[in-house]
Amino acid sequence: MGHVGRTIDWADGTVVIVDQCALPAEHRLLRLATVDELIGAIQRLAVRGAPALGAAGALGVALAAHRHGADTAAVHADAGRLATARPTAVNLRWGVERALTKLPGGAEAVLAEALAMLDEDERVNREASAHAARLLLGTCARRPLRLLTHCNTGRLATVDWGTALGVVRHLHAEGELEYVLADETRPLLQGARLTAWELAEEAIPYRLLPDAAAAAAMARGLVDGVVVGADRIAANGDTANKIGTYGLALAAARHGLPFVVVAPSSTVDASLPDGGAIVIEERAPEEVTHVAGNPVAPKDAAVFNPAFDVTPVDLITAVVTEHGVVAGTAR
Repeated sequence: MGHVGRTIDWADGTVVIVDQCALPAEHRLLRLATVDELIGAIQRLAVRGAPALGAAGALGVALAAHRHGADTAAVHADAGRLATARPTAVNLRWGVERALTKLPGGAEAVLAEALAMLDEDERVNREASAHAARLLLGTCARRPLRLLTHCNTGRLATVDWGTALGVVRHLHAEGELEYVLADETRPLLQGARLTAWELAEEAIPYRLLPDAAAAAAMARGLVDGVVVGADRIAANGDTANKIGTYGLALAAARHGLPFVVVAPSSTVDASLPDGGAIVIEERAPEEVTHVAGNPVAPKDAAVFNPAFDVTPVDLITAVVTEHGVVAGTAR
């Protein structure tokens, strides 16, 4: 298939995204011309992943600035709606607020800042994942490494390159990776639909497994380490990530395996002392009661569908950003 290119970009006055709802059946680009269209794409997960949402926030402000011109109140109103489109991932608000600092310079200044953020995203994620790859090589005695990951943390979750899957790419290029075990990541199957697609694209050896099989894989000695991304990291290192991450951390601790979180520093929310203050998004019951539009549960079944959970820092070997290890038991 070749390189999928940037997950999110700017072209001819529109935000262009890879429609992640269409994968793996179709690699389709969407052109979003308004902030409302961008918010809709964010909420239905056509664009997702904390770093990609940061870019979406910045480009959305650029859309608003070009549409409203000198009406800065209207730009701020659009920016406020955009920043709250998804509550857990801090990068979305971060991207909005950073782009807004350039609004006094006009729409072109906002756009220039947003485009600079796109370039920056790939650089910082390459740096963060390189730090994490070296940490795992220094922690795990077995070679080549067998890593387990959760959700999607590759190019599709960022502008380009990836966070936890960036670690996989580094290790694969160095001949230090045997395979990846990719959790399917219920209920929306980001691991099955997106991570497996990315790994297959680059001919990186992998096996897809049910989320419920991850602990069994560890118990059978099939895993050397767990590497995941993050949607918000509190000041103490507690980390919110895709639902199911906390259970992986518990299982990894039980089996003495390193559990490594990889994210850009923009995912760290220093205003929150710990994970107890992180707002957890709850999504529609239909994501659980239906698969591909078909009901798989009794009608009107009550549903608990949090999109994320919080892993306490004492279960995390290392939180790694472009600045190196910033939290965790390995510090």
